[in-house]
Amino acid sequence: MKRICIVEDEPDIANLVARNLRKEQFEVSVFHDGESFLRTLDDELPDLAILDLMLPGIDGLDVCREMKADERTRPVPIIILTAKGTELDIVLGLELGADDYVTKPFSIRELIARVKAVLRRVEQSQQEGPLVFDGLSVDLESFKARVDGSPVDLTYAEFRTLSLLASKPGRVFTRSQIINAIWDDYRVVTSKTVDVHIAHIRKKLGRCGDFIKTVRGVGYKFET
Repeated sequence: MKRICIVEDEPDIANLVARNLRKEQFEVSVFHDGESFLRTLDDELPDLAILDLMLPGIDGLDVCREMKADERTRPVPIIILTAKGTELDIVLGLELGADDYVTKPFSIRELIARVKAVLRRVEQSQQEGPLVFDGLSVDLESFKARVDGSPVDLTYAEFRTLSLLASKPGRVFTRSQIINAIWDDYRVVTSKTVDVHIAHIRKKLGRCGDFIKTVRGVGYKFET
């Protein structure tokens, strides 16, 4: 049974989310502040954390920052649940390593769906072999991509960008995250460079180019 930690200082929201997750057969632990949650990580890591940003004491961004700075807790996926839904807040959370975000007020069904999607993504990333989607295969070992069995001629940077997005379907990557992952000397690469590469990849993938979605004001994600 997957264990999910909810870090939320509003009891009504925490109880609502916990109740619905338990209906979906998840084990749930609730924390009303960041400090108490971080202390428990010394004993056991959850499979996923749902993290509010506006917490008493240490805020959610600092909790996220601390988890992603520690090699042991870094793999724990984080969904940010927040009323701070500005573009800057969302980008900052993603830059710190959050896997997804949901803004308040929110649909509990959407949140549950996001939780399941992130957990599926983690399981898929742990599987060996090529990434296979509807007509598209991405082989991370041979650096080859195929659409309907035909090879796609991608540059090194284009393949790296595609594999980054495809390795975590549904996760939103900011332009800065893509730059940092693909280019060693990211200081000479601009956001426009990322946009141009994405446009080239979409064109080369043909019908599968639609799998790369633009998240307005934030970045890109891969979604079939």
